[in-house]
Amino acid sequence: MAQRFGGKFSPDGSDSPQHDDRPAYQGAKVKPAGARSNVLFAPAIVLAATSINDGAIGMAVGLTGAGVLILGAWLLRGGLEAEAAYDERRVARRPALPRKIFAALACGLGAGIAAWTSEPGLIAPLIFGGAATALHIGAFGIDPMKDKGMEGIDTFQQDRVAKVVDEAEAHLASMSDAIRRAGDRQVEARVERFQTKVRDMIRTVEEDPRDLTAARKFLGVYLMGARDAAIKFSDIYSRSQNRDARSDFMMLLTDLEESFGAKTEKLLLDSNSDLTVEIDVLRERLQREGVRL
Repeated sequence: MAQRFGGKFSPDGSDSPQHDDRPAYQGAKVKPAGARSNVLFAPAIVLAATSINDGAIGMAVGLTGAGVLILGAWLLRGGLEAEAAYDERRVARRPALPRKIFAALACGLGAGIAAWTSEPGLIAPLIFGGAATALHIGAFGIDPMKDKGMEGIDTFQQDRVAKVVDEAEAHLASMSDAIRRAGDRQVEARVERFQTKVRDMIRTVEEDPRDLTAARKFLGVYLMGARDAAIKFSDIYSRSQNRDARSDFMMLLTDLEESFGAKTEKLLLDSNSDLTVEIDVLRERLQREGVRL
């Protein structure tokens, strides 16, 4: 649906000064599963289309190969997204399911089935399947095979953090879905900026699970309230284009963003205090042992 572009210099734009000097693209991300992974759905479509006129057995084999190729492309998309999430975090566990490796095997199996439909036997399917698997791994790599930054991390606390983070991400996704119904680009951009602040807190808690107790209310109760407010605003604004409701919601986002930002800074300061204590303890121990700094 077409949307009107708004801004300060638009006819209905706001003349109030903006105090946020951050660039508009801050927090923007490139989708990890793009055209280079979506193109792998094409061979499955071609194989299915060319197998329709090959008789019952040929069609069944061709459709099976097409299904395996689609499964491989779907696994690859999930593997790329999981790898991007792994790379984004300083503390992360390896993916529980090696999707990219399974995707490479599925691609090789699908290529082998496709080769068998035109050249029955064993040699040709093995050659084509092995080549497809090797090329797939060469193009997309394999999944991360070890945990990152998990030394000294309590796995029980990490599991608690993961549960809270999943709930917070679900609230953010619901908030984004609701705000799209309003059809206002400025409000959508404002919500995205608020979500960037929330994800800053999420990353801080993930890196130091001890901060979970202090941040639980923000990532739970407050974020749930923001989601409910976004749903109510979208329902009202999509019906009546109420400017007062829009202004109130934008002010709410500003207050929430400031609160989340201040809390995140406090969590970081607490982490710095822990580091200062560790440094002081180490210096005292070295001085007791006669080491001059």
